[in-house]
Amino acid sequence: MKNHEVLDLIQEITRNDGTTYMEIGNMLMNGRAELAAERGFIRQVRILQLNIPHSTHVIKYQEYVNENFEIPDESMDHWEEWQKTPEMQEEVNLILKENHIG
Repeated sequence: MKNHEVLDLIQEITRNDGTTYMEIGNMLMNGRAELAAERGFIRQVRILQLNIPHSTHVIKYQEYVNENFEIPDESMDHWEEWQKTPEMQEEVNLILKENHIG
């Protein structure tokens, strides 16, 4: 199944154990993360940067996300952290670097 989400923001997600991770997402995903925080599945989410440039790194990661994951609907009963291959983690690291985050 292929989705067509456009990723255009960087968010920091705080897990319930207090550790954090960066995710490239969009407003819909951010809204779902806010809902997950309200339901206690994660501690919090915050947007670090909006409207990031649609670089080749963003395009590669966006294709990976659209091929492998779905944004949950409002009936979600847990938070699914998008697991990244080492190659995709490097793409995220490059996105953070090109946006001066990290």
